Amino acid sequence: GFVGKKEKHCNDNDPADSQQGDNWDHVAYDPEHRLVISVVPGKRTVKNVEKLVADFKNRTGGRIMNLMTSDEYKPYKKAILKAYGKKTTPPHTGKRGRPKGSRRVAAKGLKYATVHKIRRKGRVVKIDLRVIFGSKAEVEAAIEASAVSTVINTAFVERHNGTDRNRNARKVRKSYCFSKDWDVHNAMTYFTMYSYNFCWPVRTLRVQDRNHRWLSRTPAMVAGLTDHIWSLGEWLG
Repeated sequence: GFVGKKEKHCNDNDPADSQQGDNWDHVAYDPEHRLVISVVPGKRTVKNVEKLVADFKNRTGGRIMNLMTSDEYKPYKKAILKAYGKKTTPPHTGKRGRPKGSRRVAAKGLKYATVHKIRRKGRVVKIDLRVIFGSKAEVEAAIEASAVSTVINTAFVERHNGTDRNRNARKVRKSYCFSKDWDVHNAMTYFTMYSYNFCWPVRTLRVQDRNHRWLSRTPAMVAGLTDHIWSLGEWLG
């Protein structure tokens, strides 16, 4: 979405435009439970990507995930390494010269891959897997163990973005309902993204009971965070 005016009309030298233009949703999403774990709205910057990954790590107790994936936006690699990497200092070689400084390396078990989209005439014709951390065999094993997908893709988070546009008119494309205030836009993003987890039954998550009746479930129910669909009043309380 955008706030106030389109990004192309913003002036980088005008402080007033720092809170106008494109406003991205940086989202950490669990596709198996359809759960939004973390969201950081704002400009697409290194700082916001680092905030997202750090918040995700905090909310998941610092555990190493079975597999992390994203598009090819470069700051994700550094942000993941910053959050999940370990500092290491190369041993002294005994040779003359300044010793090598310490650096961060991926923690054991960390698996991260990106989606590389090949386009022709503006259309995606092929998607390649690019392994960033971990081995290709480890990443492929994680994909094989997935309950929802057999390939690396960004379809789940993109589909959720479509759901959020349906729930938040400010983000509808080609609309006069776009936000006029940066902070209000961010607040609405937090509201719709997180209330979705507890208050929004997802059709593909429903199950049948013994009498073959369909039981609606929210992402939070599937993830074991609650046992019922919350009303907005309950969630806000």
